[in-house]
Amino acid sequence: MRFVKFLPLIFAVFSCKTEKDTQHEYLRWIGDIPADSNLDDVGFELCGEEDAVLQYFNFGDSDKYEGGRIAIYDYFKEHYQPISIDESGWIRIRFIVNCHWQTGRFRIIESDENYDERPFDTSISNQILELTKKLKGWIGYEDEEKGLDYYQYLIFKIENGSIAEILP
Repeated sequence: MRFVKFLPLIFAVFSCKTEKDTQHEYLRWIGDIPADSNLDDVGFELCGEEDAVLQYFNFGDSDKYEGGRIAIYDYFKEHYQPISIDESGWIRIRFIVNCHWQTGRFRIIESDENYDERPFDTSISNQILELTKKLKGWIGYEDEEKGLDYYQYLIFKIENGSIAEILP
């Protein structure tokens, strides 16, 4: 019976608010690419703030590359060495272009024809990633006050180790 008298006191003590750090770090947008010193070129710098990197859909024009999509296709046609292997699907490379026309923070997602994630043979995926990193000619943007950074992506349709199509 004595226990019942102390029950409200016990509830009061255990229900007091205690300070807990429950703040979670979420990305601003799905697909944002935070800097990672293990993956990224430490020399690549944004012109603006992390939370000001524009998404590719913020621009009305889709050709943000000198010479447009045809120039990108021609570059890969000239430099990619097809791998004779029975692997098909999609490779998406997403990266940031800064206002100095430099690229960085490359991330790759690989999937089969049904968009289920799966790795490609590294002789395909590494080659495409390295060629994308060497691709020069991305157009930087500036507004009246400062340079703008933006996300860009390339999607490669792979058929039996060869590039069949490049999007966008």
